[in-house]
Amino acid sequence: MSVRFLGAACGLAAITAASTAFSDTTAPVPADEARRAAAAFLASGYLGRDRVPDSLLINPPPPERGTVAAIRDEEAAGSAVALRNTPRWEQARIDADLFSPAATGTFSCAAGFTISAETTPKLNALLRRMAADLAAGSYPTKQRYKRDRPFVVNGEATCTPQDEPMLRQDGSYPSGHSAIGYGWGLLLAEVVPDRAAQLVSRGRAFGDSRRVCNVHWLSDVEEGRMVAAAVVARLHAEPAFQGDLKKARAEVTKARRKLAAPDCAREQAALAGA
Repeated sequence: MSVRFLGAACGLAAITAASTAFSDTTAPVPADEARRAAAAFLASGYLGRDRVPDSLLINPPPPERGTVAAIRDEEAAGSAVALRNTPRWEQARIDADLFSPAATGTFSCAAGFTISAETTPKLNALLRRMAADLAAGSYPTKQRYKRDRPFVVNGEATCTPQDEPMLRQDGSYPSGHSAIGYGWGLLLAEVVPDRAAQLVSRGRAFGDSRRVCNVHWLSDVEEGRMVAAAVVARLHAEPAFQGDLKKARAEVTKARRKLAAPDCAREQAALAGA
């Protein structure tokens, strides 16, 4: 089933799979089925939608047109357009993927070892399960404000054109991708504390890829981080999360010495040019 279609049917950008590997191999599913599957995804985390921190108590209203904050967003979007077809633009396309098998591996360079279902299955499962909570955390604010995305306003291209029909229907503020990426960075900083700075920085860049892609405003990305911080803090009070975090730490401690460092030259060059 296409996760991208689930996002289109339910207005959940945070559960959109932007992997081009899915583009030509999946077909749309009935809307009712898509909504049920999306609801099941949101309920598949540690908290469920009923216990996720309410983003409306975290996020202020999005900037109003003509204000200093809105002008800042527009200038940041203009800077992003200038990065089109650069290595940073390509990295934004890669970072758009949340659900292919390679998604959690985007943090491998920051971690210093390969993260995957094969190399670190417990850590991989933890990251994927908490993604549902991070996605759900951004949803109340998205639904309240339904903010137009940059490409809708400025008419410029995005790094994931196949997703544009869905994104036009989905609120821009805050960024669910930013919430998930920053949340993953915060969690990984706990699992690999000697790489905390690199991992939190990568989580920040992961979210900023949405600005570079021209699908989110800068303030969308920034407020996604605030949602992530609240959700990760709440997760630490959840016994099931605590148990899985302990297992992931033990797994990484044992496996890390055996895992080769990934080739990071391309990613490092791309992010250095942001």
